[in-house]
Amino acid sequence: MTQTEDDLRQRTFSWSDPMLNAAQIGRRSGLELLQAMGRGELPAPPIMHLLGTGELEAEAGRVVVTLEPQEYHYNPLGSVHGGVLATLLDTATGCAVHSTLPVGVGYTTLDLTTKFLRPASVASGVLTCEGTVISKGRRTALAEARITDARGGLVAHATSTCMLFGLTAS
Repeated sequence: MTQTEDDLRQRTFSWSDPMLNAAQIGRRSGLELLQAMGRGELPAPPIMHLLGTGELEAEAGRVVVTLEPQEYHYNPLGSVHGGVLATLLDTATGCAVHSTLPVGVGYTTLDLTTKFLRPASVASGVLTCEGTVISKGRRTALAEARITDARGGLVAHATSTCMLFGLTAS
């Protein structure tokens, strides 16, 4: 099958300088930073524009991120690529941990264990990814996230360990 010009689809997106948020290090807690992004007072990070995520809600120890599946998320089988779902799960687990951190403390993902339970597609409707902190110590935190489709069906689940560390303001 030969692709024609009529078959081509295009997507354009833009993003803000990621250093705008990085400049908040040492000035805002993780929860304050996430809530400011959710309200649109600070720009979302570039990865969220790349994926085309929707809402971001944050409270201490819990984050919700939405994604409406689009064709540009698809793998060759015609469903949302597992890497897109894993990125959404990593975002929710990491941000859930971030929401518990005081000014001057950062995190990074050490591992992400993911289980894909059913395919997602445009027909799935809006995907909702909820991340929650399970346990937090001085050096690491454990979080989980679940992606559900518009009908409430569980699409994927993940657990993540995050390393916590002190940050310096730039």
